[in-house]
Amino acid sequence: MIILFNVSRKKLIYVRQFRAAVYHGIISGNSLEIPKGNIDLIKYPPELAVTLEPCVGIVDKNKSLAEIARDELLEECGYDVPAKSLELVYGFKSGVGASASNQTFFYCEVCDAQRVSSGGGVEDEVIQVVELSIEDARKMVKTGSSIIGGPSTLLGTLWFLTNKT
Repeated sequence: MIILFNVSRKKLIYVRQFRAAVYHGIISGNSLEIPKGNIDLIKYPPELAVTLEPCVGIVDKNKSLAEIARDELLEECGYDVPAKSLELVYGFKSGVGASASNQTFFYCEVCDAQRVSSGGGVEDEVIQVVELSIEDARKMVKTGSSIIGGPSTLLGTLWFLTNKT
């Protein structure tokens, strides 16, 4: 996962994408049963399951974690940065009650000159790049707020607000 900050415009960079697991949870009422029949797309438009997340990827290449993160930044957000510019923030276990997968957070500052494409993912991915001001990021993590995104969105945003502002 990469906490990405554009220093040219003073914006945090996130991605929005449809997450089938989130959609399933919404239409099933968080039951494990798969609903039968047609889904009422008026009542449950797919947009309900579009999440806001930091740029993230899976470890599926024989490369260092920083090199994989660099590739994801280019594919998802369109920024071309050297792997050495990614600062390791920390690693942790997520989903400790189910999968206990390893997560690694990086921080990276970019500028407009490093944006070489619009991003958007590869192959069948549909990813929208979203920029938030620091003030909007503060509002997002304010007590009582509700966002559609995983804990990594909150964790990364809170880390940035605590350590970089």
